[in-house]
Amino acid sequence: MSKTKTNMVSKPTIKHPGRLLVRLLNRTKLYWGLVALIVFGAVTSPLSSKGNNIFMSVGNMTDVLRQVSVTGIVAIGMTLVIFIAGIDLSVGSIMALGTVICAMLLTQEGWTAASAFGVPAAGAVLFIIVAASFLFINKNLKSGAPDKHSKASLAMGGGLALAVSAATMIWLSSQVDAKFGVIAVLLVVPCIGAVMGTLNGALIVYGRLQPFIVTLAMMVGALGLARVIAGQDTAVYPVYTGTNATETFEVLREILWGFLPAPGLIFLGILLVFVLITRLTTFGSYLLAIGGNEEASRLAGIDVARIKIATYAIAGGLSALAGVLYVAQFRQGKPDAGMGLELDAIAAVVIGGTSLMGGRGAVMGTFVGVLIFGFLSNILQLNNIDSNTQLILKGGIIIAAVLLQEGRFAEIFAMAKSRLGKGRRL
Repeated sequence: MSKTKTNMVSKPTIKHPGRLLVRLLNRTKLYWGLVALIVFGAVTSPLSSKGNNIFMSVGNMTDVLRQVSVTGIVAIGMTLVIFIAGIDLSVGSIMALGTVICAMLLTQEGWTAASAFGVPAAGAVLFIIVAASFLFINKNLKSGAPDKHSKASLAMGGGLALAVSAATMIWLSSQVDAKFGVIAVLLVVPCIGAVMGTLNGALIVYGRLQPFIVTLAMMVGALGLARVIAGQDTAVYPVYTGTNATETFEVLREILWGFLPAPGLIFLGILLVFVLITRLTTFGSYLLAIGGNEEASRLAGIDVARIKIATYAIAGGLSALAGVLYVAQFRQGKPDAGMGLELDAIAAVVIGGTSLMGGRGAVMGTFVGVLIFGFLSNILQLNNIDSNTQLILKGGIIIAAVLLQEGRFAEIFAMAKSRLGKGRRL
């Protein structure tokens, strides 16, 4: 009797081993696509004068990681926004604004438009972060009604946040007479981006406007703000470490351990943080829930408005942080530095398997999408393919990725087969 039951249970596994393989390949198709692209790059790569494969060299891989870091950081923020069925067209302009403010803080002494905007923005963002963190911890540690805060806890959280904010603003103000250092720039610039992102989220939530319209307006507005802060007579702010800027800023462009660029390390660190957040926290679950069905999420008790505003704030902060890395790599800040970056970020997210309709996707998929774009550009450049052809190929890859993601290839083949069949009968 037991033998019969055992055989009955094991039959489906033995009978359909191909289904498991197909399912596994379908789930990992994005990674196999990346592997196939790397193999193609290695096969088609030119050789150096010493006969070494240029594509597979450590130096080339380091360059690819360095080049994709800026786009990758912006794409992570874009992924979160698309999770909630939103879109953010302003990330490129916010990144450009970050480059201008970063360059001005590094190279100019005294109170400027950049420091006058940046110091209060840092204080405001830190106040919100500290207060929200305190209330979150207090709510989870307190027994009883978890959704209510006592007046004492509110006062304590507000006082702590105010103290941290005031101390930070005093410290930043003390650097104004000289020039800002690396830590100060890494603090101020992302906070400015977070302020811009918060404004995006607030207009979308409380103004009940479409994300496309709001972020399109912010894209234009942030570009204008960057030009106003930079000044009409200044198109580019050069940054030369050791001369007009602190020499320690050079740390953001160093090669660590002989193969890992500092921007790449920051990118990978941010990637790890948001992979953990989206997979292990309720915030990550709320993002996908809101994107899947916003009304159902609201009825389930999720604070949709707060989650949306926080998501756009994170996207803005990451975009401005990418601006700091841009300045470190290219030694300049300019208002048009992020032109077209929002399209690259959206493309990387789509190629990574995140649905533009929201509610489905993964940050790791975006990472693979960023690498696919980076390796593709690198392969085309090594083989001296002109830039116009590169754009055509990238456009084709985006279309193919969306069709594959939505499972439309099978429908297209079936339709083509049926039409061919009708043609033969005629």
